[in-house]
Amino acid sequence: MTKVIEAPQNGLAGLKHWRADIGAGFLVAMISIPFSIGIAIASGAPPITGLTSAIIAGLILPLVGGSYVTISGPAAGLAPILYQAILTLGLGNMTEGYLLLLPIICLVGIIQIILCGFKIAKYSSIFPISVIEGMLAAIGLMIIVKQFPSLIGHQYIAHDFWPMVIETPHELIHANQTAFGIGLFTLVLIFSLKKLLKTHIIIKVLPPQILAVFISTLISIFFLDIDSDLLINLPNNPLHGLAFPDFKDLLLRQDLYYNAAQIILTLTLIDGIESLATIKAIDKIDPHKRHSNPNRTLFAIGLSNVCSSFIGGLTIIPGGVRSTANIMAGGKTQWANFYNACFLIAFMLLARPLINQIPLSVLAAVLIYTGFNLCRPRVWKHVAKIGPDQMLQFTATAIIVLCTDLMIGIISGVTIAYLSNLYYSSQGKENNFFDYRLFTNPIESKSCSTNEATLYLNKNLSSFNLIYLQEVIKKLPIETRKICINISGEVSLIEHTVLDYFHSLQNKYELIIVGLEKFKKLSNSSSSTRVRES
Repeated sequence: MTKVIEAPQNGLAGLKHWRADIGAGFLVAMISIPFSIGIAIASGAPPITGLTSAIIAGLILPLVGGSYVTISGPAAGLAPILYQAILTLGLGNMTEGYLLLLPIICLVGIIQIILCGFKIAKYSSIFPISVIEGMLAAIGLMIIVKQFPSLIGHQYIAHDFWPMVIETPHELIHANQTAFGIGLFTLVLIFSLKKLLKTHIIIKVLPPQILAVFISTLISIFFLDIDSDLLINLPNNPLHGLAFPDFKDLLLRQDLYYNAAQIILTLTLIDGIESLATIKAIDKIDPHKRHSNPNRTLFAIGLSNVCSSFIGGLTIIPGGVRSTANIMAGGKTQWANFYNACFLIAFMLLARPLINQIPLSVLAAVLIYTGFNLCRPRVWKHVAKIGPDQMLQFTATAIIVLCTDLMIGIISGVTIAYLSNLYYSSQGKENNFFDYRLFTNPIESKSCSTNEATLYLNKNLSSFNLIYLQEVIKKLPIETRKICINISGEVSLIEHTVLDYFHSLQNKYELIIVGLEKFKKLSNSSSSTRVRES
């Protein structure tokens, strides 16, 4: 008789896996130190806030749950948004802007908690995949460019993306050669270690960024003389200057109401989208194939944001690099996040002199590599192979984000996706009729037997009505093993996001799609948008 292996669970039941989780927590803490501090600096906040944010996340998430092996903390993807928010709120004064940001982070957390009551997390699928990838690519480019001042050891006059790109050649003349040199060395070392040791067990457990930080910091300590203002500067007393959200200061600034509302909306949306996208990606590599609860995760993130703001911390989000390292190190439950927080507290109290020897340009190299992973050429090639419709949505979103801001970019990307779906839906009809019903329920009827479910679909399928399919399939009996999807002749469009979802179902069910052969693909990709052949 085959022994059933029980998947590790969170809560008190997960404490029995303490040996695996505590080891993984230690490794993640080693990774979190440079990542968290670097993200705080990139956000325009005091370096210590990166560590305090990661600690708060580690202390709260294991108690609230939602996911299993994700490690949360400050996110590189939100750094450009936070930096711009601090700059805007402080009218150029970063210290004042940071203090005004704290009540906004608190409000973002409260809104996220309220939204959980409406189970809003399930609506995240309404955003087309290519729009989200375009947004992330733009964020990657912003991370890279906004790290140039730290990399070269000289501050820029400009703060926005394109002006900073234009200013870069001039600022390179004034670069601090020592800081710039160790920063470039770190960047080259990261790429080299990634390539040379890509199959080595060390890289599978410890990211090349951390190895590079360790090597570069040792070189800096023993062989270089870098100015102290170009090194990390954590306070002797971590509690010294602890900031609290002061709502009164924000309420008195009526001239900032519009900007504050825009920042709240942007952070709530981007923080939520990126959090849910990350847990979905991490679930795919979870050895135990557990599925996170999106709504519970959003609640945990919201609560963490509220608590983080009360100790001067930043917005919190599940991190891809740290979560992957946690899995590779053998982490089994959310208690690894808790142990990570405990080790960070110990490092912050006992290893401060050593942490303060890390050059800012080295951290900049780490973040530049993170940004590169979000916008690397492989991402653009992958989207281009899926089809022209996805490339249009991806590129347009990225460019509009870089030229305006994230909120306008996402709204524009979604609008372009909707118009694109309208166009292609008309191509599958003899009279070129535009089918505007992209948000309506595509399920005409359904039937279930002992271990098989059949769904009959009679409307065009896109990201805008995918939620109806997801909700029905999520509620199928646990013994269901086979899903048959019948696509009627009234359907003229099956969009890429829906096909990507169908592919994900194949990991759990035997999936049969009847009628798919009557559609033509826009590219050779198996998940390409499909239009009914005339």
